[in-house]
Amino acid sequence: MDMDCEVIEEEDNRIRILLKNTDHASVNALRRTMIADTPKMAIHQVRFTQAIDDTDPDQIWETVGPIPDEVIAHRLAMIPIPSDTQDFSFEDECINCKDMVESQRGCPMCNIVYTCNVKGAPEGRAVKASDLEVFGDLSLSVPEEFGDITITKLYTGQMISFTAKAKKGHGRDHVKWQPVCGITFQSRQHAVLSDKKAAKSLWGLGLTVTEKDFGKNGRIEDIQMVDKVRADLHHVGPSTDLGRDFSDAITLEDVDGEFILSYETDGSMKARTVFELATAILGERFDALSGDLDIVL
Repeated sequence: MDMDCEVIEEEDNRIRILLKNTDHASVNALRRTMIADTPKMAIHQVRFTQAIDDTDPDQIWETVGPIPDEVIAHRLAMIPIPSDTQDFSFEDECINCKDMVESQRGCPMCNIVYTCNVKGAPEGRAVKASDLEVFGDLSLSVPEEFGDITITKLYTGQMISFTAKAKKGHGRDHVKWQPVCGITFQSRQHAVLSDKKAAKSLWGLGLTVTEKDFGKNGRIEDIQMVDKVRADLHHVGPSTDLGRDFSDAITLEDVDGEFILSYETDGSMKARTVFELATAILGERFDALSGDLDIVL
């Protein structure tokens, strides 16, 4: 793809990107690639230990709890797992596991193993994501910022013991492998002062923008300033009685070929990493399609 990209705002798990020289179809293809085809790691298999611990003379502990195992397994699947996917293979492509039956697959090259052993307390003991202990490389532990995600709560006599495996997958197969959420795009817009006379009633309504912000040409092109104009118009627009007094005094015009892509990740990887992976995947697909067309035509 020949589109140009410019980062407008960026945090580790959130980003806004200006895409230029492109169209709706290409941006939507990129959006769909991020959702469905950008791989990440997620817990996919949980083995619960069913047991009774009677080594404590004062209390018998049993692997029971208030939440069914299936629900716990689902909660575990949604916990963000560090996903530097370049370090892991897909199970069916792993040199150690690809020739095995699916139930026997899983090695350090394609799986991350976590264990958890927690006992309850009289006042209740919350089992959290931070209780997952990674087997091996500690950098693959659940990120500290997500350690407070609650899995279940146990009381006296209750305990939980399980082993969980994470593998690499795609969002098209299950949402647990979807690295992004809240992903949207819209045309870039410029704010235009279309009717100065009608707009006079706007300036006394406490807007964050003023007539001076529109400059001599009566336009605002800065993306952050246009965001402010859009927010202002929502507060005093058609849904209010004042709206008819300045109808179309300020208009928002789409910029041809430019779009703003916004999204955040689930925390398993940085927002920029998702974008880089998705553009590479989509680029490879277009190259393959171009090659196929050359052969056919």
